[in-house]
Amino acid sequence: MTINEAQDQIVEEFALYDDWMDKYNYLIELGSELGPLDNAFRNDKYLISGCQSRVWIAAEENEGAITFQADSDAIITKGLAALLIRVLSGHTAQEIHDADLYFIDRIGMSENLSPTRANGLVSMIKQMKLYALAYLSRKND
Repeated sequence: MTINEAQDQIVEEFALYDDWMDKYNYLIELGSELGPLDNAFRNDKYLISGCQSRVWIAAEENEGAITFQADSDAIITKGLAALLIRVLSGHTAQEIHDADLYFIDRIGMSENLSPTRANGLVSMIKQMKLYALAYLSRKND
């Protein structure tokens, strides 16, 4: 599945809910389905700055595809991380670097997050794209 196909699927899923409380509940459910983060990644090196809650994101490249892992001590933030992983994980560094993450606006997340959560979301995206950029630069060395 391409990045855009994953985004379109998420947009369709969120369209099933009219009420934002239902959308938040779905987001929490997605976060609860996120696999456990290896304890080796629960340290300051993987901690995302700019988030009010604690969020860890790790990336590994295997056979040209980057796989992300994440966890958070906040249930909404963990759900946001789960969405980003669903969209970006399993793609090449170039695809991740070039991705236009339009699903966030289309599901209404931008205007329905608190300013601190919105900043955290931006920080998570930035870190995931930085991981992709780091893998790209290694590839081009």
